[in-house]
Amino acid sequence: MTEQLPVIAVVGATATGKTALGAAIAEQYHGEVISADSMQLYEGLDIATAKPTADEMRGIPHHLISVLPPEHACSVAEYVGLAREKIAQIHANGKLPVIVGGTGLYIDALLDNIQFPDIPADDALRARLNAEAETLGRTAMRERLMQCDPESAARLHENNLRRIIRALEVYELTGIPLSEHARRSRAVPAPWNILRLGIGFADREKLYQRIRLRVDSMVQEGLLDEVRAEYSSGRRRATAAMAIGYKELLPWLSGTDTAEACLLRIKQETCRYAKRQGTWFRRNQQIEWIMRDEICSETRIFEMCQKMIAKWDAL
Repeated sequence: MTEQLPVIAVVGATATGKTALGAAIAEQYHGEVISADSMQLYEGLDIATAKPTADEMRGIPHHLISVLPPEHACSVAEYVGLAREKIAQIHANGKLPVIVGGTGLYIDALLDNIQFPDIPADDALRARLNAEAETLGRTAMRERLMQCDPESAARLHENNLRRIIRALEVYELTGIPLSEHARRSRAVPAPWNILRLGIGFADREKLYQRIRLRVDSMVQEGLLDEVRAEYSSGRRRATAAMAIGYKELLPWLSGTDTAEACLLRIKQETCRYAKRQGTWFRRNQQIEWIMRDEICSETRIFEMCQKMIAKWDAL
């Protein structure tokens, strides 16, 4: 039996300290980092998407950051393909892949070795569903999905219209819910020995305060200038329009609201997003959790990770 090669994943909500912990683990265990962030994939908006700085990378190679043009819509299947290639390259170089990010759908699809069904998009059907969404609204489309695929509807927020429409499309094309396709796709286990480390907060309000402070820090780093430059470029990007920290500032750029009000919305939306991320990751029983607010010391947090890695005994 072939020994499985190791992979470590550092997961959790935004602003929990995944970037620093992932880089520290990669530095200690001769690894390289693979980002699992659906917005950091794209060029531009470095501050708004909280891409790691050179100092935060600590000289460790970081992959799948700023690798796609902003107008490109990256599917989960495409991300998984890119990440699998990077994992293979890192292993071939004798290094440890360290997956770091908070996009739960990307991480689960990669680490659960989901095999995506070959169901080509139907442009005419998708156009009809999008037109119906324009007329009926996102809530109605999610309720329609609840009737034919309640599992997919339960895990998709109504704002995630693109994936709601894809799930409806799959059902209309095949007569089989997307969730059932996903269940069948998990038949083959992942080819790696995986350790999932979660970093979180027992007291959610402490995380929210950390998020508010980080938004303030992003403003000091030049968030407003970055978003203004992107807006002035004339590009209208589907990917940027979804990024928290960009879309909330559009009323300020158009002169219909103040910067202060828009920044408050960024903080509110980021806190809501963090709550959804926490809900997503907490359901995974394979994650070994470290609660940052219970440990406090960065040194102690890393020591706990080292103990978990030693117990894992895959290196």
